[in-house]
Amino acid sequence: MTLHPMPGRTWESLHPDERVALRQAAARLAVDFAGVYGAETIERFLASSFDQFADRATVTKFLPLLAERFARQRLHALARVEGLHDDGRPVVLFLCTHNAGRSQMALGFFQALAGDGAVAWSGGSEPGMRVNPLAVTAMAERGIDISGEFPKPWTDETVRAADVVVSMGCGDACPVFPGKRYENWEVDDPAAEDLDGVRRIRDDVERRVRLLAASVGL
Repeated sequence: MTLHPMPGRTWESLHPDERVALRQAAARLAVDFAGVYGAETIERFLASSFDQFADRATVTKFLPLLAERFARQRLHALARVEGLHDDGRPVVLFLCTHNAGRSQMALGFFQALAGDGAVAWSGGSEPGMRVNPLAVTAMAERGIDISGEFPKPWTDETVRAADVVVSMGCGDACPVFPGKRYENWEVDDPAAEDLDGVRRIRDDVERRVRLLAASVGL
């Protein structure tokens, strides 16, 4: 598979291991979206997803994997928007500023409650560098592992694909599209909290997520 030039950089400027990993990622995505999207669309989304992380990453080892996961999510969202895939499951998008605490905990709770009954994503207006480790600890106390999640931006296609958009503290930076159900949750930011403070926020988020899950029929 021949990869197209990346926005802001060229494939030749990448480390050889990154080029190999991205080619492998493109091949896997091509299998996943066979008959839905062609190589050019897949490579464009993979390239732009890679760029989202490359300019702010402190550890570059996992960049191709993050780019593949993010591109897969975006392509699934695009397929819903374009009417190429609709399995009838509700889609919920959780947004906060850094996508490092509140929205990640909400995502974890919702996925645990919904299972395969719904689709959930998260994003941030100014994505942080990593998920808040205290949020990871607090969620682990509830038996939910969010250690494998990563801060990422919201994108046009993920917002348009969502049935419910939940914002937590991103204010005017949160996207608004007509025809969506929006909920604005006033939840404290765990960034400056100790573990007890994060636990309090976690419990608040869990209560809200349970109400949301019930409202969408889960």
